[in-house]
Amino acid sequence: MCGLTGFYDIKEMRSPQKSMEIIQSMTKTLNHRGPDAGDVWQDKQLPLYLGHRRLAIQDLSSSGAQPMISATERFVIVYNGEIYNAPVLRAELNIPLRGHSDTEIILAAIDTWGVDKTLQKLNGMFAFALYDTKAQEIYFARDRFGKKPLYIGWAGESLVFASELKALRAHPDFKPRLNRRAVDLYMRYAAIPAPHCIYDHVWMLPPAHTMKIELKTLKAGQPLTDYMSAYWQADDVATKALRFSGSEQDAIEQLETLLLAATQERMISDVPLGAFLSGGIDSSTITALMQACASRPVKTYSIGFHEDGFDEAAYARKVAAHLGTDHHELYVTQKDALNVIPSLPELYDEPFGDISAIPTALVSQFARRDVSVALSGDGGDEMLGGYRRYTELPRLWSAVKHVPRFIGHLLPENSKPAQKFKAIIGEKDKSVAYDAMVSHWNTSSVRMNYKTNPDRSFAENMMLWDIQGYLPSTILTKVDRASMGHSLEVRAPLLDTRIFEFAQTLPLEYKIRGKTGKWILRHVLQKYVPAALFDRPKQGFSMPVGAWLRGELRNWGEDLLTQEIAVLDMRDLRATWNAHQNGQGDYGVKLWTALMFLAWYQKWMTGE
Repeated sequence: MCGLTGFYDIKEMRSPQKSMEIIQSMTKTLNHRGPDAGDVWQDKQLPLYLGHRRLAIQDLSSSGAQPMISATERFVIVYNGEIYNAPVLRAELNIPLRGHSDTEIILAAIDTWGVDKTLQKLNGMFAFALYDTKAQEIYFARDRFGKKPLYIGWAGESLVFASELKALRAHPDFKPRLNRRAVDLYMRYAAIPAPHCIYDHVWMLPPAHTMKIELKTLKAGQPLTDYMSAYWQADDVATKALRFSGSEQDAIEQLETLLLAATQERMISDVPLGAFLSGGIDSSTITALMQACASRPVKTYSIGFHEDGFDEAAYARKVAAHLGTDHHELYVTQKDALNVIPSLPELYDEPFGDISAIPTALVSQFARRDVSVALSGDGGDEMLGGYRRYTELPRLWSAVKHVPRFIGHLLPENSKPAQKFKAIIGEKDKSVAYDAMVSHWNTSSVRMNYKTNPDRSFAENMMLWDIQGYLPSTILTKVDRASMGHSLEVRAPLLDTRIFEFAQTLPLEYKIRGKTGKWILRHVLQKYVPAALFDRPKQGFSMPVGAWLRGELRNWGEDLLTQEIAVLDMRDLRATWNAHQNGQGDYGVKLWTALMFLAWYQKWMTGE
């Protein structure tokens, strides 16, 4: 796992020496993503510069160092990620290699098959910039589900790109100007979905997309979305999927087989490895399968909290004891959690409003004391129907879609559920009802576009929408920045492409039975762990944000609200804050979204 960056100076306005100083500065900002080594590369013909920081996981020798040049010397790559089917690709290539890094295998594959065919073969998490020295073209690519980030934009006359925005800011020509549309999207979703970025003239490459740019014809300031194209689409896979024809037991066994393979592949590492264990279904399943594959106790890590309703450590402890893992747990105080908050704007670079960023950062820091790689249960909810909205929203929507809209205006708005209920009254479009359910602030000028598959149920459509929106922009962003901020690689077996493809064949009742989600995954887990240890209502990895904003965080919030920011309705924010403080409703999650924007703005736009 690593950090990459680079730039192309269209008008070559600087000396090569000065440009080398710039790329070194940009690369240095990513040291946390790659503390083990780093280097830069300069093209001999064009003013193109690449930088890389390395977190060495496989092939710890210098043969795995980047930037890496292909055996034919045609291609140069800076790459962040892990390719789990690299051994299979190596055998298929059947050519001599210098070492055993997956970076070298990607380059050999591109040398042999080309970029497009190689992308179809890769199974893993990745983002890369690849330069073709012969054609003088640069390629950018990102994995199917968006586990690894890649920003691309303009700094004056230079094309700039990096794993994180802080590297772009290190370029002397970068001018941080707010993207108003991105601000509205953030306030609505508490995260910024690709291809948007908080800065004007910068874009995040969407998941499963690539870009090919001919450098000599590139004009400064061009909209880079014109170059983006999808090489894989979740909607297409879902549409073409043939319904599973076997028995329930056949489906359970097939999912178990796929999960075992995906887990084993993600356990390949030349450095110490462990797992996040919350005690929930997803992380318990991954931990159980890891332990079944391992010859010694797997190291597992949990964070505990003393607040009632927010602590899962006791459940994790019981699962770990049953499986016989080498379990580590850390109980943190409210003060420990609050101390993380000032670091969030630096950690995430963009406004990010998911409160579970706090425990994710804490468990990443805790695990990194012993291991460099951790497996997680991310993806289970979206793949196999774990979120409550998949069971609750279809019933609620059916009940209120024909109710006159004016009825909503007569209802009180004093809690998050009440706000959601009001938002979907009279709404006949499923996608709009879903959007209201996942929105924080009603920035009506913007919303995501959702493609509805008429042959699929409301719940199945929501899972696909989450996989393409909420999963990459919120869940995977949260985990990537929190883990890589502590130089920890996190791998997610449930996000294996083969598992997604299999899940699309399953009838809905294999995922959701009544009000119970992840039905099939529960049955896989029950082979390893008694149901009594995990069969409980979904809790989530959250924090008591509403109480904090009335207590320890009150002064912090009031200080942030003194700012005057033109892109926000500060009057509305302050009114919501006062209503929350006066006990007129619980607006904790909604306010947290706004406050994290204000904290980000204070850090990155005012320099305070």
